Amino acid sequence: MNFQLGLIGLGAIGRQVIAAAWDGKLPGVEVAAILVRKPRVPAEADVTHEPDRFFARRLDAVVEGAGHQAVRDHGERALKSGADLLITSVGALTDDALRERLVAAARAAKRRLILPSAGIGSLDILAGAAVGGLDSVEIVVRKQPEAWLGTEAEGKIDLMNLKAPVTIYDGPVRDGARRFPQNVNISAATALAGIGLDRTRLVIVADPTIRTHVVEVHARGAFGKYDFVEDVIPTDENPKTGKLVGMAVVKAIRQLTQPMVVGL
Repeated sequence: MNFQLGLIGLGAIGRQVIAAAWDGKLPGVEVAAILVRKPRVPAEADVTHEPDRFFARRLDAVVEGAGHQAVRDHGERALKSGADLLITSVGALTDDALRERLVAAARAAKRRLILPSAGIGSLDILAGAAVGGLDSVEIVVRKQPEAWLGTEAEGKIDLMNLKAPVTIYDGPVRDGARRFPQNVNISAATALAGIGLDRTRLVIVADPTIRTHVVEVHARGAFGKYDFVEDVIPTDENPKTGKLVGMAVVKAIRQLTQPMVVGL
């Protein structure tokens, strides 16, 4: 029987996972069930807005791609049902109580709570460096102005008439990831891989000079230092999400099923 995969959310990430499965990039994986917020017309056999129907399927893994509330609503149930849970909305884990409940559920069910690298590279370096001790970690997230529409920045800045880059947040990851839940989940993943949500500095910039997502990670510690930069094209469906996110989630799913894993 194929590896049974469930998706929570059918946005840019979910559609990229489905496309990869159709294109043969996920050998041995079947997208068995998809949970969405609202009923879909016409109805599809594997798409439901009813959690009970979704979790009635025997799933080997569940991928969350629907936002912080989806993690709160369905995370524990996914793990308790016997599935590994891959979370892309990592910012939800700035809630310590939620994170502890998910970890406890994973431990009790002998499953895994997995935070894919998704939209940010170099987490393997950072997590390795954290073993020896880190002195400082900073993550800078720059995105085009329209990526910040619908956030608190829209009420404070005339985003669509910016002429120069503007810093819209500078502080601990814990607060920034909570205040910008759709944009900087990568910062929470970086913090959890390194020195934590309160010690990791996050700088968020609305930049009218770019059409991409530019992310920098700067770390210093016992290992030495490193500086990482990525320049990612946003998805057509959602300017807040980079194309790399779906690609990295596909990679993470593939690692669950393959006999050889690179970069664990």
